[in-house]
Amino acid sequence: MAHIKHQKHAVRRQPQLSQSAALTALALALPASAFAQSVQTLPEVKVSAEAEGSYKVESAASSKYTAPLVDTPKSITVVTEQVLRETNALTLQDALRTVPGITFGMGEGGNPSGDRPFIRGYDSQSATYIDGLRDPSSQSRDMFNVEQVDVVKGPDSAFSGGGAIGGSINLTSKQAHLGNSADIDLGLGTANYRRATVDVNRQLADTVALRLNVMKEDSDVAGRDEVYNDHLGAALSFNVGIGTPTRIGVDYYHYETDDLPDYGIPYNNPYAATSANAIYNGDGGPLHVDRENFYGLKDRDFRETEVDSGTLRIEHDINDKLTIRNRTRYTRSLNDYVVTNPGDSSGLNITNGNITVGTGANTTTLPAGFLNRSSKNRHSVSEGYVNATELTGEFQTGFIKHNFATGIEFSENEVDSRGYTVTGTNINGVQYLGASFANIANPDADDAWNGTVTRATAGNKIKTNTQAAYLFDTLTLHKQWLLNVGARWDHFDTKQTPYNVDGAALTANQLRQRGKSDTYFWSWQAGLVFKPLENGSIYLNYATSANPSGITTGDGADNISAANQNLEPEETRSYELGTKWNLLDNRLSLSAALFDMKKTNAKVTVATDIMDTVGTQRIKGFELGVAGAITKQWNVSAGYTRLDSELSDPGPTAAATDKGNRFPNTPKDSFSLWSSYELMPKLVLGGGAFYMSKVYGNTANTKWVPSYWRFDAMASYEINKTVSLRLNVQNLFDKTYYDKAYSTHMVSVAPGRQAILTANLKF
Repeated sequence: MAHIKHQKHAVRRQPQLSQSAALTALALALPASAFAQSVQTLPEVKVSAEAEGSYKVESAASSKYTAPLVDTPKSITVVTEQVLRETNALTLQDALRTVPGITFGMGEGGNPSGDRPFIRGYDSQSATYIDGLRDPSSQSRDMFNVEQVDVVKGPDSAFSGGGAIGGSINLTSKQAHLGNSADIDLGLGTANYRRATVDVNRQLADTVALRLNVMKEDSDVAGRDEVYNDHLGAALSFNVGIGTPTRIGVDYYHYETDDLPDYGIPYNNPYAATSANAIYNGDGGPLHVDRENFYGLKDRDFRETEVDSGTLRIEHDINDKLTIRNRTRYTRSLNDYVVTNPGDSSGLNITNGNITVGTGANTTTLPAGFLNRSSKNRHSVSEGYVNATELTGEFQTGFIKHNFATGIEFSENEVDSRGYTVTGTNINGVQYLGASFANIANPDADDAWNGTVTRATAGNKIKTNTQAAYLFDTLTLHKQWLLNVGARWDHFDTKQTPYNVDGAALTANQLRQRGKSDTYFWSWQAGLVFKPLENGSIYLNYATSANPSGITTGDGADNISAANQNLEPEETRSYELGTKWNLLDNRLSLSAALFDMKKTNAKVTVATDIMDTVGTQRIKGFELGVAGAITKQWNVSAGYTRLDSELSDPGPTAAATDKGNRFPNTPKDSFSLWSSYELMPKLVLGGGAFYMSKVYGNTANTKWVPSYWRFDAMASYEINKTVSLRLNVQNLFDKTYYDKAYSTHMVSVAPGRQAILTANLKF
């Protein structure tokens, strides 16, 4: 089937700036004393930079964190560029494999396919940021233009705004810098892997530089039949005034994919004793079939995505204590697919003999050993603007030193979602409500299909506007006592409007899709830090987060609807007791934290098409972390997270047995280790071990994927100053495991063993 052609026209819209004058005055007036006292002589601040190739950093990338990591009363894990390179992390999921306590959820149609990380048990799909600005829409992100990933764990709305219930993720993009360099990676591997990246930086004048990153990848997915990836990306960074008081930068980013999507394999579904399918009852885990089995149709299925983003950055040092910056970004993205959903929870995937399904004209006989091959689809275009102005610096009030950040943010995002109508007869002469069937034991992606895929006539437009103001301050009360405080005010306004392109009247179902939410909320952060020694800290932190209905603007799991409109935002509070230490001459960082999170007004269904914020969820746990160099030759990045989750009150319409169950997508135990050792001056050996305990896909805890261990290996050799080679073997022992669990239909099968040899050229 020839793919449908899409005409893309980016329509520029001006963001709504209502209340901007008042918010500007509020944000900039808060640190007014900074201007009055900025001329005072302050103690010398020593700044230590990380050595090239480090696993450890001193500070988070975001300027909202006004203290070094060792003095920040919050759990923050940083995946450095060196770890990204050594692990050959290509996607966001690859990058976050080295961060315990994070899982990824699956999308479908209405809940779109794309990056869906869960942090400390909570969906963080809407809490992903690029250089500190929210990155909207459903995407599958590549790491070719990323040099650092910061993962903040625990309620983070004070720093990040609505939706950061369990934490947030910030990707730092590669920026132009002074000096000339070129870095080229050429990779070949099993499963037809081919990938090339080019990173060129050129200094054009004393304070001007240009940087270009380009990537092209073609590959299959190891251990999966038929599935392939075709990716292309380019990123440009142009900076003027580098090293001067006034700096201006322009960034452009483009990324596109053309893949054969893969929704994995079905669950071996359990059914109630009263169900008609009870005789086909399974255990709720993945169906026991070959890992390679692919249930899609090559002539029907496709996924195409495209992201274009432009950013303008202006930064000025008012003096040696104060800096003001403004960033404006426009992003347009497309998520377009038709994909096979295997089984669709029908129970037909576990038949032992011929059965008759359907009623009336839809009655048919299904042969043994076949499953439903339904399709899920999406065509959504997201366009958004964000503008952020921030003032950072330090000042003194008496004996108290302040390191602060204050600012205002405005954003507008609109998503136009209008999917497909998929028709056609199916294979083997069997048809049930228009769905296709596949042989469970031996599916054939080349099965004939003579249907059609046409754009639906009905769609939805969802528009969200936000305005926010924030202030953070780290107060140095004494050389051993710090107080970190912060507050953020948000106005969140979203509205969903259904439409028909053929002019037809809205149906009753479309009318039920109407929804809106207009709400204001505050988020708070307060942490007390005690420093028994200069290189360590013990802290107690309190933080809140807010999650308004419709935070994903129709392009994620938490969308606005008639059922949840105009509800108060969900709120979460967290207490965290932790300690952080820099050891071995600042080469190695150690961290430990105990935490208790509680959502007291979770959205739950109380009647048909009616939701209310009356649910309660709680998660407690602890985590350990280490990052850096044990010796000059030995680097390590490792962590362990324990998550004890409980659905304390799942709501009046939930099954009574759901109360007390564990959160979906929340492992009780997770562990990650990546380490490398310089065996000889030019030879480095490395490897990783990753563990995830059993994960449930639903609140009933009847759908699940088993625990697993995965091991990776790496060896790199420097031939000379220009050429080096790196061999990565992912999933070293070819373990069959499942890395995503959907709530009802299917599980994602992780890739099998893959060997990749990368040649790196530096000029």
